[in-house]
Amino acid sequence: MAVDALEQKNPDVYYNPRLDPKNYLEGELSWNPATRLRQMLARPGIVVAPGVCDGISARCAIEAGFTCLYQSGAATTASRLGQPDVAIATLNDFTQSAQMICSLEPTMPVIADADTGFGGPANVARTVWQYAKAGVAGMHIEDQVQTKRCGHLLGKQVVSREEFATRIRAAVIARDQIPGGSDFVIIGRTDSAQVLGMEEAVERLKLAAACGADVCFIEGVRTAELLKKTVAELAPKPVLVNVISGGLTPSFTSSQAEEMGAKIIIFSLVSCVAATHAIRNAMHLLKKTGTDFTSAQGMDPKAFFAVMGLDDVISLDAAAGGKAFEVV
Repeated sequence: MAVDALEQKNPDVYYNPRLDPKNYLEGELSWNPATRLRQMLARPGIVVAPGVCDGISARCAIEAGFTCLYQSGAATTASRLGQPDVAIATLNDFTQSAQMICSLEPTMPVIADADTGFGGPANVARTVWQYAKAGVAGMHIEDQVQTKRCGHLLGKQVVSREEFATRIRAAVIARDQIPGGSDFVIIGRTDSAQVLGMEEAVERLKLAAACGADVCFIEGVRTAELLKKTVAELAPKPVLVNVISGGLTPSFTSSQAEEMGAKIIIFSLVSCVAATHAIRNAMHLLKKTGTDFTSAQGMDPKAFFAVMGLDDVISLDAAAGGKAFEVV
């Protein structure tokens, strides 16, 4: 672990002077998504990251003007595998999805769910390297057992503090071993609040921060007062809050979360739940009426492809001297 002998006072607390938030306060936003995420964390304002589940949802989030995206593990498992979020998806499933999402807008920071790291320290390290290579800006790793489940389901089990700390250390070591000095952001997540109580959850996040986590993520915080208290106890570390409609955490708005001191708010299921409603309705209408006219709402193929980046493809082809898209 990188340690500055002049600035490091506690040898048990990770400190990398290169990654000090004060180094990211000035200058234009970087083209590098990980660096850009660190700049956003160091500067005023909450980072709002809608959960995306596929290329369509990512395109829609970009079109809406969001400046950060969240690759939800639950959404990825549902969209890629048609399965619930109960530790069915693998590292390869997550990485392949990340490669596609990150390629759509290469400067856009994408925060990705990494579940438990998919195994021991070597697996955690491999996850960091795979995600960073895919273009992910940061990932969160949690303290559930390997057979994990969505953080907003009941019956969760967590590993010991020591095993959680080992996961965080492995992620930090792996990040620091990336040639050239990576700005990849490590987010420590605890699911222990519903299992062992809020006090234990906060202590685990303090441990994660000491091991090098850049951001602390407490899952299932049930009240505004508890969120405010958590933010205060973990300061100056940034805190991430996850909002899922009908989940364990109240449906805070981004402005409310910012007032309570949270630095990142993610809406994990915003795209896949909305997609489920829309697709269900379209399928029922098609079954009932025998046509997709109503569900299309006037969107023809060209309009649909425009949302998917058709104009960029046409412009690139023309700039290169191509004539394939003179008429579309």
